[in-house]
Amino acid sequence: MSLPQVVVVGRPNVGKSTLLNRIIGRREAIVEEKPGVTRDRKEVLADWNGRDFMLVDTGGWLTGGSQMDRKVSMQAEAAMAAADVLLLVVDATVGVTEEDAHIVKRARAVDVPIVLVGNKTDDNRGADQVWDLVSLGLGEPFSISALHGRGIGDLLDAVVEQFPEPEPEPEEPEPEERIFSIVIVGRPNVGKSTLFNQLIGEERSIVHDMSGTTRDTVDTVVELPNGKVRFLDTAGMRRRSRIDEDTEYYSVMRALKSVDTADIALLVIDSTEGVTHQDQRVAERVDAAGCPIVLVLNKWDLVDTEQRLNLATQIERRLGFLPDVPLHRTTATTGKGVDQLLPSMLGAIDSYQLRIPTKKVNDALRKAQMEHPAPGGAKVLYATQGATDPPTFTLFTNRPLHESYIRYLERSLRETFDLAGTPIKLRVRRRSE
Repeated sequence: MSLPQVVVVGRPNVGKSTLLNRIIGRREAIVEEKPGVTRDRKEVLADWNGRDFMLVDTGGWLTGGSQMDRKVSMQAEAAMAAADVLLLVVDATVGVTEEDAHIVKRARAVDVPIVLVGNKTDDNRGADQVWDLVSLGLGEPFSISALHGRGIGDLLDAVVEQFPEPEPEPEEPEPEERIFSIVIVGRPNVGKSTLFNQLIGEERSIVHDMSGTTRDTVDTVVELPNGKVRFLDTAGMRRRSRIDEDTEYYSVMRALKSVDTADIALLVIDSTEGVTHQDQRVAERVDAAGCPIVLVLNKWDLVDTEQRLNLATQIERRLGFLPDVPLHRTTATTGKGVDQLLPSMLGAIDSYQLRIPTKKVNDALRKAQMEHPAPGGAKVLYATQGATDPPTFTLFTNRPLHESYIRYLERSLRETFDLAGTPIKLRVRRRSE
């Protein structure tokens, strides 16, 4: 049985993200004392008294407003439609507003249990003010302070009471299926969220022509022919000197965390701007994480023949340190070229997990050494693959190998076993060790 979905809704700046962080016990959602920080849906696993559930944070609901405000409200509506319980958060110190009444009307239409939460009751005066919320017609409100943790236990008791009884677990549960994660990274405004939406087939991230739209890392799991894959859309990465907001700083930190834990990275570059110095820095950061890379030149339809030739030169000059990575040219707004990404990603997964028989490893290295012997009489006597994710080989030698010769052997293994774009680790040990 799928986990119950508890969706947190309310107008901007009533403390929804603070409540999410308080319930799960860590700072997962970005919080600032200004409206509009949360834009996309944020889903995290939570539990209370032995009951697991999915907690969903939404952006502040605004009637009217800008195009961005309307998109944020649409995301909240989509989350409500899949909810099992709604946590409707109101700022008790402000009282009932016109926006609160509008949200209540929309929430009633979903026909799921609604738990009314009066937040920011940090003192006795606030606790008295919470009773004004009874006028919303949702019954007795829960008086809490998400910032200080006041009243959270009673609130969660009421929430889990709304869940259906859990089905008994099978006596011998099946082993969990491994879900590979694919992170989409790049500078701000290169089309990552648009590409993300094309890949998962649903408008899940907010797409807008304003850089920095994605604040939190947004992820979703997609069922593919080869199994399940998690796609992660991250905030755009800029140089530290240009990050002038705490919100953006934490967004970039979360993006870097996603890169470190991902199995594959889609590195997106804006074809109209070419390979910039910051693209190079992002590529270096992703390469250092040790996961396979698929390079995506987005907005390909907007560049002419001369620009395309320049791009090829820039990739060779500025991204030449990357292993022979797959390269794709896409137009994410129309979906052109996006369907070619899936075979590359599945191939990267296969290469990342590849286990090569010891005999084949030694045959390949023997051939490479016959074609180009190592200087100084050094020689690989024997080799074995010790691990996957990524493929890791241990080379037993009679003498130390020069770094340039180790790189030559790495290239030979890539070519022999078709490991383009996949990191390889070579560990060299003297026979006497």
